[in-house]
Amino acid sequence: MNRYVCVHGHFYQPPRENPWLEEIEIQDSAYPYHDWNERIMIECYAPNAASRILDHEHKIINIVNNYARMSFNFGPTLLSWMQRKMPHAYAMILEADRESRKKYSGHGSALAQVYNHMIMPLADSRDKRTQIIWGIRDFEYRFQRRPEGMWLAETAVDLETLDLMAEQGIAFTILSPYQALAVRQLEAKEWVDSRGGKIDPKMPYRCGLPSGKSMAIFFYDGPISRDIAFGGLLNNGEGFARRLMEGFTGEAVPQLMHIATDGETYGHHHGYGEMALSYCMNFLEEKGLARLTVYGEYLERFPPTHEVKIVENSSWSCVHGVERWRSDCGCHTGGRQGWTQAWRQPLRETLDWLRDELAHLFEKEMCAAGMTAWPARDRYIDVALNRNEQTVAAFFAEHAGGIIFLPEQKVRLLKLLEMQRQAMLMYTSCGWFFNEVSGIETVQILHYACRALQLAREISGKDLEPELISRLQAAKSNIDAFGTAAEVYRRLVQPAALDLRRVAAHYAISSLFTDYDEESSLYCYTVKRHRCDRLELGKQNAVLGRISVCANITGEAQDVSFAIFHFGDHNLIGGVRESLPDDVFSAMEEKIRAVFQRSDITAITALIDEYFGNHKYSFWSLFRDEQRAVLHKILTSTMEEIEQSFRQINEHHYPVLRVMKSAGLPLPKIFSTTLGFIHNTDLLRSLESSEIDVERLRALVEAVREWPLEIDRQMIGFVAGRWFNECMEAFVQNPDRNELLQLMEQMFIVLEPLGLPLRLWSVQNAYFDLSRHIYPAKQWRAEKHADAFAAEWVETFESLSRFLRIRTA
Repeated sequence: MNRYVCVHGHFYQPPRENPWLEEIEIQDSAYPYHDWNERIMIECYAPNAASRILDHEHKIINIVNNYARMSFNFGPTLLSWMQRKMPHAYAMILEADRESRKKYSGHGSALAQVYNHMIMPLADSRDKRTQIIWGIRDFEYRFQRRPEGMWLAETAVDLETLDLMAEQGIAFTILSPYQALAVRQLEAKEWVDSRGGKIDPKMPYRCGLPSGKSMAIFFYDGPISRDIAFGGLLNNGEGFARRLMEGFTGEAVPQLMHIATDGETYGHHHGYGEMALSYCMNFLEEKGLARLTVYGEYLERFPPTHEVKIVENSSWSCVHGVERWRSDCGCHTGGRQGWTQAWRQPLRETLDWLRDELAHLFEKEMCAAGMTAWPARDRYIDVALNRNEQTVAAFFAEHAGGIIFLPEQKVRLLKLLEMQRQAMLMYTSCGWFFNEVSGIETVQILHYACRALQLAREISGKDLEPELISRLQAAKSNIDAFGTAAEVYRRLVQPAALDLRRVAAHYAISSLFTDYDEESSLYCYTVKRHRCDRLELGKQNAVLGRISVCANITGEAQDVSFAIFHFGDHNLIGGVRESLPDDVFSAMEEKIRAVFQRSDITAITALIDEYFGNHKYSFWSLFRDEQRAVLHKILTSTMEEIEQSFRQINEHHYPVLRVMKSAGLPLPKIFSTTLGFIHNTDLLRSLESSEIDVERLRALVEAVREWPLEIDRQMIGFVAGRWFNECMEAFVQNPDRNELLQLMEQMFIVLEPLGLPLRLWSVQNAYFDLSRHIYPAKQWRAEKHADAFAAEWVETFESLSRFLRIRTA
């Protein structure tokens, strides 16, 4: 077999974490999911770990892990999120790489990636080196092996980057065919022009580097990759496979047909694209059309016979090279007429200025502490990957040259290193990719810049922020309300900044609504409660206390006193400050108790001024997710009142509504709205109930069909899918609970008329596994031993397959 196929997926999301919390806050545009990472996880990353292969009746006949058969890379920051939030799918990705090594002669399907998707040709040499080293170390930590290849952000490349990769042991990378400048056979003298994508993609090439080292480069097939991403090739798995076969020639020589696209193509950009990929790879192997491989295996079997010169400062997503990330080159993703991206250059120049200022501070302070600055930064990834006292101690033991640092000195050094991590995150490529400087991607990288500035200020006492804002004035927004990036920074970035006192304020305010343990984790902080007293008077309540707040990342800690008052609804006021002495705190508490019992708001405000001065906080001091949660609790009684009013309206006028319906008259909007609200609420409550009332649910579904009513099918489908998942999990724990199978069948029948968008990935995975391991034994007992229970089990199990679209036999 001389025909080989390799499909590469670049799976990546920009880091979205709030840099002060190290967690992603709620993103409304991802509804009904919490954020876009979670949504794309459900639509793409998880489905590719258990992808369905269908028969001619569109029933599932197999479930396969695409990652074990394709080539892939995941952004390290995305895998870090996945490890915390979706550990099961994360484990399936790691397992896929282990499985692929058995299939591909010891070569794994996973590739490394430069750490946070920095455009490497635009980075300085130090950042290039750290990005490569961090990408490798992150890969080793997760996949427990050395990476053979590395993916470059946007395939943006220059020779220095390749040289640094080769220095770190990277054997190959993948580029666009339009990034090849010239080729020739090894030892030949004449170079052949290959610009414009004219290079043959069916072989690897050797690229000589300035250091004397070399790098193997695979240039993917451009036309087929474009058809997959943009041309509808994923509409049919067999058509996908046959299109790949068209790329081979009739020559009896080894040929590699390989493609590369964003991994999100398979499931997120194209719904169920992961299934087309599974079918394609299965079809190629079953029909003996080609052999699947990965780049490392192919390179070992068929080393380069040609060498190549690359187009430096080029990429796969900008026809102008790398200008998309530093100028108004004309590449964009849409936007309104007249919009420009002239803001890109001053933004790049501003962040370059900040990078250099921070680098000078870093070198100076690290040198003063007796540590080598840049080698220490290169190894700081070990701390970032596994933040605990042992890792930090090992890091300082390796890089401190025998110096024993005091705790406060360690805090200072960790702040310096964290400042550098933020300074690299601010170069994440998405910040320049889109149309507008106030877009969420650009605001995100400015958050990283703001956090780096804050750390620099705490370390040196020098405030670089005014100069940054001044420089951002040159970056013009397309939106008149902002004017420039300086205003974007003031309005969308600065309010997000927080310190330990702000964390304490969040804890204090939220403790009015949440019962915390004596020691609690709050995002990337640890809070220890020393004292907490609650006061209640009708709807008003207050909390006074003393806590210690510690930043888990830098080790910085602060003791804090607080007093928070809730006067009903969202009316919150209070103070937070450095910890008061015992006698002062007791005196304050005594005064507060006295005025609180009189409900004297004026006196309470005066006491807050007296003891806390300008350190006052309110509802807006809560972090975004907690604001939502608190508002939900506050509005519960209000929503109950509204709901009761709606129910009374409907009950009072229901006879008239029936007459209107019988006469074929449309319902007035007020009635269709109130009816829809009530039924939507009741459906959600029924699905969230600890015990499902199937008949009640059936009546609700019938009512929705009868009128008909507008309901939130997306959210109801989301909640229903969660119920099916939980029910199946309970059944897997005890497969003899036939009543759970029967309940799921009933629920499918009842909900079917609503046409809900149910995500049943986990349910189908579990059912498929049961059909291969439990079902045969039950079927055998039913047939051979006339086991009545087994027969009933088999009947219900087989009936359920209709709804899950799985072939049981």
